[in-house]
Amino acid sequence: MTEGVERKPARVVVADDQTVVREGIVMLLGLLPGIEVVGSAGDGDEAVKLVAELSPDVVLMDLRMPRCDGVEATRRIRSDHPETQVVILTTYADDESLFPALRAGARGYLTKDAGGDEIVRAVESVLSGDAGLSPSIQRRLLERLSEPEPRPAAAPEAPDGLTARECEVLVLIAEGLTNQDIARRLHVSTATVKTHINNLFAKTGLKDRAQAVRYAYAKGLVRPPTG
Repeated sequence: MTEGVERKPARVVVADDQTVVREGIVMLLGLLPGIEVVGSAGDGDEAVKLVAELSPDVVLMDLRMPRCDGVEATRRIRSDHPETQVVILTTYADDESLFPALRAGARGYLTKDAGGDEIVRAVESVLSGDAGLSPSIQRRLLERLSEPEPRPAAAPEAPDGLTARECEVLVLIAEGLTNQDIARRLHVSTATVKTHINNLFAKTGLKDRAQAVRYAYAKGLVRPPTG
């Protein structure tokens, strides 16, 4: 950076469904150098709308929010507004929270015990093209990468000419997932899920989801619970 030339403050949107927490984060960020809070959102839908309106540099995103959670909001923001980076700021550091968020496109991940300096570093890192991960998250990623890969079980042969994706959708139906749940799990649109269901119903002669569940068990695509 040329001496005497200051970088513009990073324009940040804060998304958190808890008003007290959200206002506290906004207040903290207002005291930090190099950050300008331009908006705050109470859920993922509102965060996506604010990104479309304000074009911020970074969204600090909570994960567990009503209507639209942080993972889905991150996915939509990164798809529709790739110039905006997302840093997850959450209470949760478990694998079930961490990895879906990173797969959705988040470039940073912090827990809410992060200090102001750590938040600033994460924001600067993602704007520079690097990952903004807390040390504990970095350790978890390294541990996960060093774990031996489980040997995949032999997949049953797809019946009745079903494709691998149609079998996958069928298994998720048998697990009780709705079309919206399946779309989120597979990172596709609800319309795509409906197309897969229509195709697999046509190939198998199934008429409803109850028949699809029985079919999945009968063909060995899903195993009954034990114990």
